[in-house]
This record gives sequence, C-alpha cells and structure tokens, in this order.
Amino acid sequence: MKAVAYSIKPFEKEYLAKANQKKHDITLISNALSIDTAIYAKGKDAVIVFTNDDVSAPVIDRLAELGIRYITTRSAGTDHIDKNAALKHDIKLSNVPSYSPQAIAEHTIALAFALNRQIVKANQHSHLFDFRNDELIGFNFFDKTVGLIGLGNTGNAVAKIFNGIGCNVIGYDPNFPKDAPYIKSVTLDVLLASADVISLHLPLIPATRYLINKDTLQQMKDGVMLINTSRGALINTTDVLTALERGKIGYLGLDVYEYEKGLFFEDHENDQVKDQLLQKLLQHKNVLITPHQAYLTKEALQEIANQTIINLDLWQLEKYVQVTSC
Repeated sequence: MKAVAYSIKPFEKEYLAKANQKKHDITLISNALSIDTAIYAKGKDAVIVFTNDDVSAPVIDRLAELGIRYITTRSAGTDHIDKNAALKHDIKLSNVPSYSPQAIAEHTIALAFALNRQIVKANQHSHLFDFRNDELIGFNFFDKTVGLIGLGNTGNAVAKIFNGIGCNVIGYDPNFPKDAPYIKSVTLDVLLASADVISLHLPLIPATRYLINKDTLQQMKDGVMLINTSRGALINTTDVLTALERGKIGYLGLDVYEYEKGLFFEDHENDQVKDQLLQKLLQHKNVLITPHQAYLTKEALQEIANQTIINLDLWQLEKYVQVTSC
C-alpha cells in the first residue's frame, strides 16, 4: 500500500521503519496536513496523520479528489477528523485505540508530584546555588482523595498508581470497570466535591467538551489540584484561569491545551505574538504545562508505529478496521 505520513518528527522514523519492515511504500514528511499540503497525497492509497493535522471536511474533500481511500491517525483520539466527511466519500478510518496507557498514566503522576513538591522551582533555585527550602512545602499524597473522571485504560492505570501510594481513589465513568476494587464508584457531583486531586482521562466528544467549566469548578474544593493529560477542550481554559486567580485551583497540570493546534510540537520561542491565554496561565507559579508529551516513551512510540502498520496491513488485505475510542 502507498501512503504518506504527515507531521512526522525525526524521533518517529526509526519506530515506523522497524514496524513497517518495507511492507508498505510510506513517504514521511514533516509538514502538517492542510488544504495546501494535501497534494502530497496524490497517487497514494492512504494518509497517516497525527492529532494536530487538519483533517476537516474541506481537507477530506481534497484527499478524496486525490484518490485517498484510507486515513489512519497515530493517536487514540479521533476528534480532529471529520467523520461525516470521510463517510460521504467512503474513506475508511482507523486509530490506535490503546498504546501504553502506562506512559500517559506515569506522566499524569509526574505532573502531580512535580506540582506538589515544587520540583521545577527547586531545580531552578539549585542551578543558582540557592538551596533554601522557603516556598517549597508540599503535602503527603498518602490518604488524600484522588478523583478520576474517565476510567478507560489510562484512567485505570492512573488509579492503580495512586492506590499504590495510599490514596483514596474515587472515580466517575458511565462505563465503570467491572474489576476495579481499588476505585470507589461515585457520581460526578460527589467526585467534584470530595477530591483533593482531580485527573481527566476522557475522549473529546460533544458530551465531554468543557466538562470543566465555571459551574463544575465551583463544586470543587478550594485549592484543588487539577490534572489534564487527555484533551485540551475538556476544560474551558478561560474559566480555569479565573479559578486560578481566585485560588479555587491550587495546582494546575496540563499536558494538553484547548488551543494547542498549530502551537504544540513546534518551536514558537521567537514568535512576535504569542498566545495570550497561555501566557497568562504560565505566569502562575502553581501551573505546570508540558507540550503534549505524555505519550512520549520508547514503548508507546513503538506500539503506535506497530498499530499504524497493522491498520495498513488489514486494509491491504481488504479487512475491516474499526475506529475505537480510548
């Protein structure tokens, strides 16, 4: 099968090559998919995309004109793809429904620990040979209540880690896992009101967009820790900024950002105009933001590459591939 892979970073190439074993003719390009770069798909059967590629209806229309029959994304989430447009053109879709949930779970814990123990600030001070302990006081996670919203593979992995360090883990999910005795099932209202730490592990769909907003924030404890390693638009960033300024949120850890498209995965240090909302967030000392890197482990990268090639294999054999939500 002939394919073009968009938004390829240098570190991805070896994993894709190892997974592919020269079975498919894949062109790797660093350009993001857009209406202008769709032309690179001419003569191909499939395109391989990532979360920040433009897979909107106009782009899919253009891909269809170029003869594309398949779109696979190197991600669990598919909210960046206009599924109705793909259906209209009978373009088949696939994703990577599960890849090393431990990678994202461990990054979630890393954000929580780094925020709590002021690791970034302490490191900066140490580099200046300032070894005072002032302003570095944290809290014990042991016996704290951790609320997880979304208990799929990643949420479940996070629950096991927090449970292992002695936290009281509560969770909300309409499809609560059957075999998870380490998580207490509660309603969303109870979780919001009870948790010292709240972590989001949900796909972005209409029902979950802006799940965290001024109303749900108001239900939370004062000084709550909020972590999001799932999708940026699960939270209304403006409302979260207001909650930070008022002290409702005591700690904020984000690996995703509502307006990250066209921003994350690239160097914007020298941009004359920067995202003002993001700048305001970063002015707060109790905010830690990483650039959508929770998935970025050797193991996860190889699993993503493996599943991407499997999707192409199945299509080449004319077998059905189903998009599965995370």
